[in-house]
Amino acid sequence: MATQLYDLTVPLFIRGLRSLSGLLDKGEAFATDKGIDSVTLMQATLIEDMKPLTAQVQFACDTAKGTVTRLGELEPVAMADTEQSFAELQDRIARTIVLLEAVPREKIDGREDAQVVLKVPGAEIPFTGRSHVLTFALPNFYFHVTTAYALLRQAGVPVGKMDYLGGV
Repeated sequence: MATQLYDLTVPLFIRGLRSLSGLLDKGEAFATDKGIDSVTLMQATLIEDMKPLTAQVQFACDTAKGTVTRLGELEPVAMADTEQSFAELQDRIARTIVLLEAVPREKIDGREDAQVVLKVPGAEIPFTGRSHVLTFALPNFYFHVTTAYALLRQAGVPVGKMDYLGGV
């Protein structure tokens, strides 16, 4: 049996978000242990013009939920980008996972050749379901999860490859 589009999205997003949650757990524990204000980690960037850790988590969640709602032709689920703490970021991840777990497989599978349009400020980018997942959604999702990992690692949080991979 061929791999279905659902298998390339929902389980991978859930696994990645759970890994991201674990990274945040380690970040929070590190901040507490070292007496670092968590806001310092929340606002961490690798360079001045980059979005901070909070945005990386928000973008990872948005990519996951946006992908499945576009593919499945489901109602978009808005989440305000107001998180300022580890607990609030964890809540956003948890709500995203709940949304992903509720998506019926039959809403995603069979949409490989369906027209999917990504609306961005000032443009609409057309994809097929397959190309959206393989050339945009998965690379974008992992970009933000990886960037969150790198921000925590740069700050001294003791995370490693197995933390990123989610304990394989």
